[in-house]
Amino acid sequence: MLKIRSFFSGTLVLFSCLFASPHHLTAAESGEYIAIRKEGASKIALVLDRPDAKGRKESEWAGNIDAVIHEGLDFTNYFSVIAPPLNVKEIVDKETVRVNFSALNSVGAEVYAGGRVFEKSGKVTLDMEVFESAGGKSLLKKSYTGRKDELRSIGHAFCADLVELLTGKKSVFGSKIVFVSNKTGFKEIYECDFDGYGLEQLTNSKSITLTPALSPDGKYLAYTDFTAGRPSLYIRNLSDRKTSFVSKNGISIDPGWRGGSEVATTLSYEGDQEIYLVRPDGTVSRRVTNSKGIDVSPTFSPDGSKMAFVSSRNGLPQIFIQDIQSGEVKRLTFSGRYNTQPSWSPSGDKIAYTTWEKNGEINIFVINADGSSLRQLTRNAQENEAPSWSPDGEMIVFSSNRQGAKKLYVMSASGENQRRLLQVDGEQMQPFWSVFR
Repeated sequence: MLKIRSFFSGTLVLFSCLFASPHHLTAAESGEYIAIRKEGASKIALVLDRPDAKGRKESEWAGNIDAVIHEGLDFTNYFSVIAPPLNVKEIVDKETVRVNFSALNSVGAEVYAGGRVFEKSGKVTLDMEVFESAGGKSLLKKSYTGRKDELRSIGHAFCADLVELLTGKKSVFGSKIVFVSNKTGFKEIYECDFDGYGLEQLTNSKSITLTPALSPDGKYLAYTDFTAGRPSLYIRNLSDRKTSFVSKNGISIDPGWRGGSEVATTLSYEGDQEIYLVRPDGTVSRRVTNSKGIDVSPTFSPDGSKMAFVSSRNGLPQIFIQDIQSGEVKRLTFSGRYNTQPSWSPSGDKIAYTTWEKNGEINIFVINADGSSLRQLTRNAQENEAPSWSPDGEMIVFSSNRQGAKKLYVMSASGENQRRLLQVDGEQMQPFWSVFR
């Protein structure tokens, strides 16, 4: 029974891009999640019913939120959304609606989600309830509230809860992608939502800015800036917009965060191009690499204990892994003569990287952190570069010129479902998929 007026009283107020904590889920409160989808399994068969609404204004909100939820769930590639059967709901009285589970089972649905939209205290409120179709068990019952201009955030908050409930994993909802674009005639850094919406320009150097990287806590943006006539590392506090830079001679390029308190970058002030750790205020903490040849493109394991990077110490660029505490270095890649742009997965078990192949193509590969199970993700699509993992480790964003100019694309971690991310003038490149902020 879906009691229209008996949703639990805890109401989440959404502010801008803040999302609900997953621990507010009904199932999560008891330490459970519904593992309907396991890795390698087929998509979850979901009947997603448009939220009920009374009145023209509320009906318009419901339609907008319904579209946001559909688009968001489609982006995750977790779900096969089935149209609701005509008899999916039976009105018992003014306060009660009965879900027809027999109708759901007849169309092969595993999960049903529905609810209503209404105005309360000048805010938009979305009440949603999720059922397991086979047994009719209520899996989630929750309210989401926000301003009238926050319909997208309201819909995505529900999507985030639904994905975590059914998969046991954090989702991409609320995450950001930073990247470089020359849409203004200069290479500047931009930010957008995980699905390409909400485009915002972050730098206005009217010069060249490259290699953006957000700190894990989303507080700092590190990037390379050529305003001074040479590449220099800049670190911007995104809350107060204050910017620091590394005041060392020579170059400072290609940042990669180690936690939220240190960023690794390549510096040349001591002669050779080596990787150093730098504090957010721009001061150097310590030197990490020490070898002949160029060392660039640092990326860290989730616990910060190991660093993958590119080095020419053996000739052409290859990817190496260094233990931060002991300093021990091991070569990771042996297949491919020119391997660059490593990106460590959030789960810590895989590293994606770029290979420049003999036929002129640039392709993206994934390898286990121990050097096993090499897998090619892109092929026959010209130049594919700069892979970056989604925060849940389920997708990879990258740049490609497969349709002419460089644009951003996303694909599953297995290389499937490759598609264009956003429609923006000019070229887009060097994407970095951030944690939630």
